[in-house]
Amino acid sequence: MKNLKIDGDRLLESLMEMAEIGATEKGGVRRLALTDLDRQGRDLFIRWCEEAGCTVSVDRLGNVFARRPGRDGALPPVMAGSHLDSQPTGGKFDGAYGVLAGLEVVRTLNDFGIETDAPVEIVAWTNEEGSRFSPPMMGSGAFAGVFGEEELLARPDNVTGELLGDELKRIGYDGAAPVGGREIGAYFEAHIEQGPILENEGRTIGVVTGAQGQRWYEVTVTGQEAHAGPTPMKLRRDALVAASRMIDAVNRIGHDFPPDACATVGFVESSPNSRNTIPGRVFFTVDLRNPDDATLAEMNDRLRADLAGIAEAAGCAVDIVDFWDFPATPFDEGCVSAVRSAAEQGGHSWCDIVSGAGHDAVYIARVAPAAMIFIPCEDGISHNEVENATREDCAAGAEVLLQAILDRAVE
Repeated sequence: MKNLKIDGDRLLESLMEMAEIGATEKGGVRRLALTDLDRQGRDLFIRWCEEAGCTVSVDRLGNVFARRPGRDGALPPVMAGSHLDSQPTGGKFDGAYGVLAGLEVVRTLNDFGIETDAPVEIVAWTNEEGSRFSPPMMGSGAFAGVFGEEELLARPDNVTGELLGDELKRIGYDGAAPVGGREIGAYFEAHIEQGPILENEGRTIGVVTGAQGQRWYEVTVTGQEAHAGPTPMKLRRDALVAASRMIDAVNRIGHDFPPDACATVGFVESSPNSRNTIPGRVFFTVDLRNPDDATLAEMNDRLRADLAGIAEAAGCAVDIVDFWDFPATPFDEGCVSAVRSAAEQGGHSWCDIVSGAGHDAVYIARVAPAAMIFIPCEDGISHNEVENATREDCAAGAEVLLQAILDRAVE
């Protein structure tokens, strides 16, 4: 079993067939959570899993579980998975690679007639991206008890206001299984890195030791709307000017806490958005990240102080709302060691790495032993239609996933 090879061509073909659902003109994917396209992706995944001999169940938040039985039905499953939803201008590999690498593991076990002691389960989590319904990582977060089920079912679409629960029913994925409460022997998630480290260092496998902490904020700046002509510059309370200075301050925070800090404003909305009216209200989001919780707390304090000072100088008010956060998360050392051993056994170059992005594994790590496997993506680009990974790297990551699962599923 230590020399098993997955079918790299089959894995890539599955990825490309899934990418046809929601394909964009620029070669990417738009498959937003709980849309008709998401339903089509889920349907295809379930068909493939059933063809591979798996039993499929869906919980009340639409998380899809496909189980290959083990010799000992009393053992908790060893799980692999990720998500099938995408960003509005997403790529072919983000999320889908982890789900379909798990499927390829099951197909390979079938090809070689290998029985595992523990069941092997593939999971596709609901709304990992958070681009249609916020916050992200809803399905895995509810599974881990971070979010309440009813709370999430009542969440509105960020643009149209449709409720998550209604959309689950509409696409037929309001399952009957309870959310959470399932024992997991170990959880592994394969993913493209979404950054440039592996490619820059010439490594094939990233052994992910943990994920950095994140804090998300919603900021509202309130000034005074006025006519763009008659209002003198020195008497203006321009919310957009104040917000622009705040956005620059957020960027400086990212630079002032090297080497690992990240600070981003990703969404801005100005009102009334009229060319001859001074903006009276601006809404924007802030995303702060750091692998050290103490440093992240310093960044939080700096954010609040800087934005308050800018607002006062501009004659505006600022309201900062804590929207979502999670602390830095170390992964289970036993699972991390299994990934590291699998990479060495397969002859793949590897390095330890900390995830700069949030993933479903971060929440599952709260309730089960968990780890992640990264593979390089071209130029470190993700959340972009040009996102790309090679067949060879996809195959290498899936083989590491296979061996890590066998390490935990065979006694």
